[in-house]
Amino acid sequence: MRLYLCEKPSQAKDIAKVLGANRKGDGCWQGTDVCVTWCVGHLLETAPPDSYDARYKRWNLTDLPIIPQSWKMLVKPKTASQFKAVKRLLGEAHELVIATDADREGEMIARELIEHCRYRGPIQRLWLSALDDASIRKALAHLLPGQQTFNLYHSALGRSRADWLIGMNMSRLFTLLGQQSGYQGVLPVGRVQTPTLRLVVDRDRSIADFVPVPFWAIEVQLQSAGHLFNAHWRAPDEHCDDQGRCLNQALAQQAAADMQAAAVAQVLNVATERVREAAPLPFDLGTLQELCSKKLGLGAQETLDIAQALYETHKLITYPRSDCGYLPVSQHGEAPAILAALQRADASLAPLQAHLQPQRRSRAWNDAKVSAHHGIIPTAAASDPARLPAKHKAVYTLIRARYLAQFLPNHEYDRTQAELDCASHALRAVGKQIVEPGWRRALPEALTPPKGREAQPAQVLPPLQQGLACAVQGVQLKDLWTQPPKPFTEGDLIKAMKNVAKLVDDPRLKQKLKETTGIGTEATRASIIQGLLDRGYLVKQGKALSATPAACSLIDAVPRAIADPGTTAIWEQALDMVQSGEMSLEAFVARQSAWMGKLVERCRSMRMTITGPAVGKSPPWKKKRRAGGQSKAAEGKAKAKASKPRQSRRKSSG
Repeated sequence: MRLYLCEKPSQAKDIAKVLGANRKGDGCWQGTDVCVTWCVGHLLETAPPDSYDARYKRWNLTDLPIIPQSWKMLVKPKTASQFKAVKRLLGEAHELVIATDADREGEMIARELIEHCRYRGPIQRLWLSALDDASIRKALAHLLPGQQTFNLYHSALGRSRADWLIGMNMSRLFTLLGQQSGYQGVLPVGRVQTPTLRLVVDRDRSIADFVPVPFWAIEVQLQSAGHLFNAHWRAPDEHCDDQGRCLNQALAQQAAADMQAAAVAQVLNVATERVREAAPLPFDLGTLQELCSKKLGLGAQETLDIAQALYETHKLITYPRSDCGYLPVSQHGEAPAILAALQRADASLAPLQAHLQPQRRSRAWNDAKVSAHHGIIPTAAASDPARLPAKHKAVYTLIRARYLAQFLPNHEYDRTQAELDCASHALRAVGKQIVEPGWRRALPEALTPPKGREAQPAQVLPPLQQGLACAVQGVQLKDLWTQPPKPFTEGDLIKAMKNVAKLVDDPRLKQKLKETTGIGTEATRASIIQGLLDRGYLVKQGKALSATPAACSLIDAVPRAIADPGTTAIWEQALDMVQSGEMSLEAFVARQSAWMGKLVERCRSMRMTITGPAVGKSPPWKKKRRAGGQSKAAEGKAKAKASKPRQSRRKSSG
C-alpha cells in the first residue's frame, strides 16, 4: 500500500479525491492499494522538562540550565486517536509519500512521526502549492525523492530544540528572578517573541520621549487661464531641518506677508517627465497582512485565518503562508486558464477584458527569486466572490486584483514640476496627469496601496511656460508641529518584523535578516503577536498596539542577545548550514546548549524590578490551596462537574 501523509484533514480529502481514494476509513481515505491519512498539525510535541526528571515540576534556579541529553517527543493528548491511526497505517505501508505543507514546518510534522513510529520504507515528497485538482495532479506527476527534503526536517528540528532551550530556561529564570522582587506573574521569554516585544517597547518609548518642534509652511493659491492650482513655499535651506521644514517663524511670517501683497507669481521653469509604474508583485503573507490591517482593519491572525480558509476550504487561492511575491516562469502557462475562470466567475470583471493581456510577462515571473513557495494568487477553481462572507470576499478581491494586475499595462502619468518666484520667494507646484491607468484598473480604489509621500492629493496643472505670470488668489500661513512616531498596528508590526534588518548594524547579520525576511516566519508572526496580546504584554486600543509596564521591565532585564534581532540572523545562518548539510543537527544543538548555559550563569545572580500588575498565568508554585488541599482551579472544576446533569456515555454519530 502507498500511504500519503497530509498535514490537515481538508488537505487529505482533496488529495484523496484526485487519487480515487473515496472510502472513509479510520483516520484515513482508502482506495485501491492507496491510502491517504492526515495529521492535525503536530501530533507530537517536545517533552516538557518534568518528563526528563520529576524535580523539574517545581521551578528552581539551582536546576537551570535544563539541557536534555536525549530529546523526547510525546503524543499530544488532544489528537492521540489520530496518532494511533497514523501509526497503524505507517506499519502497514510499503511506500510513503509526504504530502504535508511544502515548507520547513510541514517537513517536520511528517518526519517526526516517521521517526517516532520507526517507519523504514521508501519515501517520496509531494511538493504542492495549491489544492485545486489541476495543481494536485501536476504535483503528483512530479514527486520528489524523499532524501531531497530530509535536511529541511533537521533544520526545523534544530530551530524547535533551540526555541525550547530558550523558552524553558529563560522563562523559568526570569520568572524566578521576578518572584524575588515580588512580581507574581510568569515572564515568558522566546527567540522571536522577545525581539518582537522589544520593537513595540522601543516604539512606545520613542513616542513618550518625543519633543514636538514647531515649523511653518505656506500654501499659495494661483490662477492661470481660469484654472486654480496650489504652490508651496520653499524656505532657504539654512532655515530648515533635514526634511525641508522651515523652523524660522519670523521668516515665514515675512514671506507670507510679501506674497500676500504681491499680485502675481512668475514661472521660472517647467519640467514634465513621463513616469511608468510596474504592477506590484502578488502578495506574500506579510504584505497581505499589512494591507489588510491598514485598509480592512483586520488583525494579522484574522487575515491568516481567512487566507487559510480561501486556500483549504474554498480552493480559491494558492498556499497562503508564503514569504515570496514572485512566480515561477512555468506557472505562466496556466495564466490564460486562470484569467478565463476568473472572468467567468465574476461578471464585474467584464470591463477589464479589453485590457488584459494573457501573454504579458511582468517582473513577477522570475525563477531566480522564487523561494520554497511562490506569491499568493487565485486558482482556476474560481467562483463568484459574492458567495463568500464579507471579509473573505474583501481579502480574495485583493489577492485576485494583484494577480490581474500582472496582465495589464504599466500605470503611466506625466509628472509636472513648476518653479515660480513670488515677491522674491521660491514656490513649487507639482501636478500629475494620468496617461494610462494600466494595472490600477484592477485595484479597488479604496484599497489601492499608497504610492510615494505626497502631502497633497494629486492636482492637474494648467499649461505653464517660462515667464508666464500667474495671479495670486490667496496665501495661507500654516503653524504646524512635528509629529511623534505612530504606534504600531498589527500590520505595521508584521512589516517591522520583516524589515528588522534596519535595526542591525553588523552588515553580515543585516544581509542575513534580509535574506530570511526578518524575524519569525510568514506562518508564525501572527501567532507571536496574538500570544503577546493574550498574555497581556501587549494591549490594543483600536488598531494601535502598546506594551504594558511588565513588558517594558522584562525587555530591560533580559540579556541584550535575547532581545536582539541580530541573534535570529546568527541562528538562521547556522540553520541554513544544517539544511545544506554543512553542519549536523547535533552540532547545532550542542552550540545552542553551551550558549544557553553561559546566559543562565551570567543572569542567575542579577537583581531585577518588574513594574505594573502581574499579567499572564500565575507560576505553578503560586496556585492557591483551599480547604482540603484543592487548588482554586481544581475546586472550580469540581464544582462545574457537580453542577452538570448526568449524560449518557454514548457518543453521538456526529
